[in-house]
Amino acid sequence: MIFTIAARELRSLFLSPLAWAILAVTQFILAWLFLAQIDTWITLQPRLAAIEGAPGVADIVVAPLLANAGIVLLLITPLITMRSLSDEYRGHTISLLLSAPVSMTEIVLGKYLGILGFFLALLLMLTLMPLSLLAGTDLDMGKLAAGLLGLGLMLAAFAAIGLYMSSLTEQPVVAAVTTFGLLLLLWIIDEAGTAQATGAMGYLSMLSHYKGLLKGVFNSMDVAYYLLVIALFTGFTIRRLDATRLPH
Repeated sequence: MIFTIAARELRSLFLSPLAWAILAVTQFILAWLFLAQIDTWITLQPRLAAIEGAPGVADIVVAPLLANAGIVLLLITPLITMRSLSDEYRGHTISLLLSAPVSMTEIVLGKYLGILGFFLALLLMLTLMPLSLLAGTDLDMGKLAAGLLGLGLMLAAFAAIGLYMSSLTEQPVVAAVTTFGLLLLLWIIDEAGTAQATGAMGYLSMLSHYKGLLKGVFNSMDVAYYLLVIALFTGFTIRRLDATRLPH
């Protein structure tokens, strides 16, 4: 039943003109940034050739591209997730969904996997850009894999947060704004100051966990952080729907 709900959610996303517009605009922006980084790489090539142990194409092109992709995807995630449950409330179809012979966990995971399917398509399209560098450069596949892992985990965390915010209101715009606010807070939370950036504040920052993976450094603490955020917010969504479930 989870995959049935996921397929329904993914189908509804791709039937929306908004989703196609987001895909097109996102790919255009990322392609522009990718070409800009390639131009920087070509400009720096003569100087880098004379430096032993100079940064490679993964450092100059791929890492900045994925870093910028994180910011772009933070901006578009609220637009993708805002209707997931808000539309169910607003269209009064939530009562049918909640009274169906499926558990809250199946409903939430189905919705969540549908959103992830959309983001996976976007991530695969993005991956083709750095992979094209293999045609003429020596690309560090380890750094690319670590960066893509970080971006994928961060997208999964974004989706979990967006789904929860969508479960709190029947107004998609309100869901989008609150999702963006929370994501932005988690992105910049360690920028408050040098002293405050340590400890709990530093650990809560999504950006700080993403930076290590962009450098090709795999740290289980970074992966655990994203998995914890995913589990926490999907759990919150299940609790939220369970509280509103109609009695049989």
